[in-house]
Amino acid sequence: MELKDLVLKNRSCRRFHQDVAVGMSTLRQLVDLARQSASAANLQPLKYILSADPQKNSQIFEQIGWAAYLEDWPGPAEDERPSAYIVVLGDTRIKPSFGCDHGIAAQTILLGATAIGLGGCMVGSIRTEQLRGALQISNQYEILLVIAIGKPKETAVIETV
Repeated sequence: MELKDLVLKNRSCRRFHQDVAVGMSTLRQLVDLARQSASAANLQPLKYILSADPQKNSQIFEQIGWAAYLEDWPGPAEDERPSAYIVVLGDTRIKPSFGCDHGIAAQTILLGATAIGLGGCMVGSIRTEQLRGALQISNQYEILLVIAIGKPKETAVIETV
């Protein structure tokens, strides 16, 4: 698939076939793509927590806000939730701020997911302290984004303006 096709096909997905598993090896491959992407001064300050475990996924799901602008939608129903997550962290021992590194990494991960028939959504609305506690994340890491990953259950339509 050409890059333009990937970009046009990659859209935020918020409903998934929850019963279709995404393996840890797939998550590692997606993170490896991000690792190969641009990083300011090549310091590689981003770290990742991968989850394909239903119990851990539930802990993550409870701490993120889905489409906050849709005030009456609490997020995907139990059978439409992502089957995997990638929590993107910044290691403050390496660098105190992360500029756009996490945006570049997240977009790369989502393009990689699209290329293999998966979908995803970058989520920035995070109850960070609750997630930190649930996943036992050290204070040296800043929680930057959560990326939901799974087999899409919805089809995005791009309308010509």
